[in-house]
Amino acid sequence: MKSKQSVPKPTVPKAAAPKTTVPKPTIEAGQVWRMEGVTCHIGQVGKTLVNYKLLKGDTVRGPSSLGNKEVLLKHLKAKKAVLVKG
Repeated sequence: MKSKQSVPKPTVPKAAAPKTTVPKPTIEAGQVWRMEGVTCHIGQVGKTLVNYKLLKGDTVRGPSSLGNKEVLLKHLKAKKAVLVKG
């Protein structure tokens, strides 16, 4: 009896899917970001610092905060914030 030997077929490399890069969100003055129950109003934007307000509900006035741009971006990303006005 002859045993059949499997011959590997030559593989054709598939075309790689084009890499799509999602642009990093930038913080600009006047933007409004909405999170769960909270809105973030961006005031002045400098080289590394951002002046912003975190307002709960329909509050019009609230305390201003000054923080690092990168830290604020990480916070917005972690809370899955959506840009409402920009």
